[in-house]
Amino acid sequence: MANFKELLVWQKSIVFVTEIYRITETFPNTEIYGLISQIRRAAVSIPSNIAEGNSRRSKPDYLQFLKISRGSCAEVETQLIISKNLNFFNYRNIQNVERAH
Repeated sequence: MANFKELLVWQKSIVFVTEIYRITETFPNTEIYGLISQIRRAAVSIPSNIAEGNSRRSKPDYLQFLKISRGSCAEVETQLIISKNLNFFNYRNIQNVERAH
């Protein structure tokens, strides 16, 4: 297996996390322990699980960690929809995130 840093999916997920941090910087301070924390933790878990699964050097383990990473993607998407509905950011920001994906 390739080193996780060579994986395109890992590289793109790092860009995604960076965009998530930029977007959540604009959220209200009242959300620091709410949506900001939840979104950031779920986003960070995406590349983290890809890296951990790849480093296990076992295909079944790797696939399991990829499933966990995919679940974290759905978590972030859900939380971004909620944040958008609460007008915490504009649609232009979400388009930047979608391009990073």
